[in-house]
Amino acid sequence: MKLTIGHLYPDLLNLYGDRGNIQCLMKRCQWRGIEAETIVFELGDAIDFSNLDIVLLGGGSDREQMLVNDELKKIQPDFKAYVEDYGVVIAICGGYQLLGKYYKTEQGTVTGLDLVDLYTEQESPRLIDNIVLKSDLFDMPVVGFENHGGRTYINDNQPFGKVLYGAGNDGISGCEGVVYKNVIGTYLHGPLLPKNPQVTDYLIAKALERKYEKEIVLEPLEDEEEREANRYICQRFVKESKNLENSP
Repeated sequence: MKLTIGHLYPDLLNLYGDRGNIQCLMKRCQWRGIEAETIVFELGDAIDFSNLDIVLLGGGSDREQMLVNDELKKIQPDFKAYVEDYGVVIAICGGYQLLGKYYKTEQGTVTGLDLVDLYTEQESPRLIDNIVLKSDLFDMPVVGFENHGGRTYINDNQPFGKVLYGAGNDGISGCEGVVYKNVIGTYLHGPLLPKNPQVTDYLIAKALERKYEKEIVLEPLEDEEEREANRYICQRFVKESKNLENSP
């Protein structure tokens, strides 16, 4: 079996160490004997989504996001077709915002890629903290760090998870991220995948199932250190938060 990962514009969208997400995907494939390759795309490169099994869209500054947004609008129908055909996408922070209908800033409203029914509006203050989620997709919490000024509203879509600690999409709803078909959009970085092997394996399995049209059960890997780190983060932040809520 083989997977091809498309890393879109890492020269512009690597503000939060998203190359670490690529390395994690590659390694967890290789450790299982799954052949994996990454194709890096820069502005002006032709993208054939039919040749890709996983697409990573990272985060960048507002200026860099707009450059990428303008570039991807040229091939929006192809990207949309990939998404609707259950192509696997992981979109982080700014990449998450680009998935939606629009992004509103103090300077005006920028039309997004309209791949998922969501929108983002810039507000103050920035939401900056560690974050812990309970996601229906996994048997252990998802952990990471958030740092975003945008408030993202996902309408009737499924959230990536419920916030146990942190702010999430908008600081109010208690939801974080979005899941649409095989697309995950999230504000979590750190980077996300090395901290959360369960998320990495979910993406790998979904990509293999789509490509080979059969159910995939991945061989378990030795993840005790990662699980212990996850338990520590949850105990530290979620427990502290509950203690504060219960204090007089």
